[in-house]
Amino acid sequence: MLAKTLPRLALSTLGLVLLAFFTWVMFRIIWPYTSGRTDIDFLLTKQHIIHLLHYRGAFYLHIFPALLVLAAGLTQFSGAILRRARGLHRWVGRVYAYSILLVCGPAGMLMAWYANGGPVAQSSFLVLSALWWWCTWVAWRAIRAGDIRRHGAWMLRSYALTLSAITLRLMQFGLASCTDIDPEEAYRLVAWPSWVMNFAVVEVLIRKTPWFARIYGK
Repeated sequence: MLAKTLPRLALSTLGLVLLAFFTWVMFRIIWPYTSGRTDIDFLLTKQHIIHLLHYRGAFYLHIFPALLVLAAGLTQFSGAILRRARGLHRWVGRVYAYSILLVCGPAGMLMAWYANGGPVAQSSFLVLSALWWWCTWVAWRAIRAGDIRRHGAWMLRSYALTLSAITLRLMQFGLASCTDIDPEEAYRLVAWPSWVMNFAVVEVLIRKTPWFARIYGK
């Protein structure tokens, strides 16, 4: 029994540590924008449209709640929390769902129209934002109907898309470190894989591994 439990515990701990680390990294990336300056970091690439009020609004409405959405994963997929702290799970889940459905998702769709990288990247982020919103909506409707298994599957899909904020940056970093590809070309290259890969991995978790059945039932 212990031989089976220890590997699962080690894997779960590693996952939480990595998620906490990348949440901290995203916090460090987002924090400078609290100054309200529009001539720093990512916004330096948006100087030609930064005067547009709707774009600025969408940008800030997207990045700040998105940090809460990312951090929510620390509590939402733990079997122990689901069994012993359901109130915490529900409260954090509401914050997650409302943030995406009412703020981050719609803001992301608007931002997608102005994404760097031209039509390839713009179409990717538009599909990503719409799919992110839809997965969260289906998960929300499922739990309202009392369908826990369906809720868990769609929340995992939603969170896989949330994590594209991390995989996008990891892929960009990898290309910048190993190649001399132009940053805008690199953005085009990673725009689709950064979330399609996550979606494929989570489908394997849901359909082919015992972990999902153990947490959410067969």
